[in-house]
Amino acid sequence: MRWRSVVLGLLLLRLGLQALLTLLPALARGLCLHPRLPCPGPRPPALPGPAAGRGARLWGAAAGGDEYERRYSGAFPPQLRARLRDAARGMFVFGYDSYMEHAFPRDELDPLHCRGRGPDRRDPSNLNINDVLGNYSLTLIDALDTLAVMGNSSEFQKAVKLVIDTVSFDKDSTVQVFEATIRVLGSLLSAHIIITDTKQPFGDMTIKDYDNELLHLAHDLAVRLLPAFENTKTGIPYPRVNLKKGVPPDSHNETCTAGAGSLLVEFGILSRLLGDSTFEWVARRAVKALWSLRSNNTGLLGNVVNIQTGHWVGKQSGLGAGSDSFYEYLLKSYILFGEKEDLEMFNAAYQNIQNHLRRGREACNEGEGDPPLYVNVNMYTGQLMNTWIDSLQAFFPGLQVLIGDVEDAICLHAFYYAIWKRYGALPERYNWQLQAPDVPFYPLRPELVESTYLLYQATKNPFYLHVGMDILQSLEKYTKAKCGYATLHHVVEKTKEDRMESFFLSETCKYLYLLFDEENPVHKSGNKFMFTTEGHIVSVDERFRNSLWEDILPGQEDSAHKTKPTELKAANFSSNCNRVPDERRYLLPLKSNYMRQIDRMVGLI
Repeated sequence: MRWRSVVLGLLLLRLGLQALLTLLPALARGLCLHPRLPCPGPRPPALPGPAAGRGARLWGAAAGGDEYERRYSGAFPPQLRARLRDAARGMFVFGYDSYMEHAFPRDELDPLHCRGRGPDRRDPSNLNINDVLGNYSLTLIDALDTLAVMGNSSEFQKAVKLVIDTVSFDKDSTVQVFEATIRVLGSLLSAHIIITDTKQPFGDMTIKDYDNELLHLAHDLAVRLLPAFENTKTGIPYPRVNLKKGVPPDSHNETCTAGAGSLLVEFGILSRLLGDSTFEWVARRAVKALWSLRSNNTGLLGNVVNIQTGHWVGKQSGLGAGSDSFYEYLLKSYILFGEKEDLEMFNAAYQNIQNHLRRGREACNEGEGDPPLYVNVNMYTGQLMNTWIDSLQAFFPGLQVLIGDVEDAICLHAFYYAIWKRYGALPERYNWQLQAPDVPFYPLRPELVESTYLLYQATKNPFYLHVGMDILQSLEKYTKAKCGYATLHHVVEKTKEDRMESFFLSETCKYLYLLFDEENPVHKSGNKFMFTTEGHIVSVDERFRNSLWEDILPGQEDSAHKTKPTELKAANFSSNCNRVPDERRYLLPLKSNYMRQIDRMVGLI
């Protein structure tokens, strides 16, 4: 009898398992059993109005759609948005307070050991450190305008006074001209503009008895950088300069395109605030020199050039490291200063990029073929040079937003977001053919957050709030350390390095905060603002469109003719802001089948 009971029990167990397997597909979605796809939370109610209804008819209602539509479609609850805004502020405060407690007045914070870091005096060849750290309280300076944007007037005023009282550039430090310009010079100018703005959009950020001290510091630093522009046969500056002694005698004659050609915004602002053309003149001369060296065949530039001979040492043309901010500053210099030649150079460069670097189908959201992707090619032939892209290239969708090429920006952003979803970070270099990181570290870079923020401002699509939430949660989960936030040494293994770069506070935290703070004065004050390549905020106003000198800058026949902001239009592209209709605001910016295609391309599914 006992064996019959055992057989009967086994039979009943088998029938139960069969019933469970029959129900499993229906349960899987609620239990989050689909492999690799994120489990959707409860979908917030759709906002009322005709746009949501039209979108549902045109693109398929989210309720009947797939995982992508269920997760990302619909409105984003204001309470959740407020919590994420506060979380982004808390992230900045933890990093900033940790720096001030454990690292100031040194340049950077080591967040694992809770100590400060300065230049590597024992190893001058350690350029990864010495190019950036100049023994001038870098992180404090770089974070100034983030304090203002977050409305913390008391800490902003305290930090400015600390800079005035303690920072000097009379240092025996050899720094990279580019890094000193975008991180230090740019932040000093941004904070000075905020302090002296008669409208005070961020609250009372004025400093009692302020006598333009930050402007004087910026001037002093720029004068110390000027020797880099001397004794070069092309006008392209040396990459490094000693703040006390000028260009080192053993200085290299090679520099990258971005490093030499991304100085015009900061140097131009300084010139126009001082009424001294010197700084803008040398920066603009460098841009024109690089532009004159582009290929006659493709119109492309390489990434490394000899400053004496003008010969290209690095013939790779791409949108990442070594090239990125050169293109960014062609456009932003025009936006700020209104010089027509800057826009003409940008339009020509953008068209050449489209012709030779862009791969994939013609349209982002329709047609067949691979999604659009910008690759690295030979500057002379346009032929593919390798199969990797780097994390710095994630800035490009944000630049496309500024010129109105929003549809193409949506696709490229989705590719980088897919990589982020796979690793919880962006590897410094990703091989799209091998579907694996080539260089696996992540130093808390802001470029994907920046593009996410700008795409949200352009489309108001809650999809980008979900993206920002993913990024913020990943940073908290994988990079938070005992005293601040740490570089990921390996995005797969999630091991950490003991370094928190200053741009984490000046850019990454700032863009996350602004993404979730709809009521911020940046969005509501009526002022026009622009962000530098280091994320420093500057007002776009007429004083920067009027030079106080009469001499002609290189390449200009008549500086009196300036284009108006309404004339900004990148040539030869079919997309523009108007191609993103209102009915798509609460649905996916990229159709779910294309999003799934991108996820598959990066090995996410």
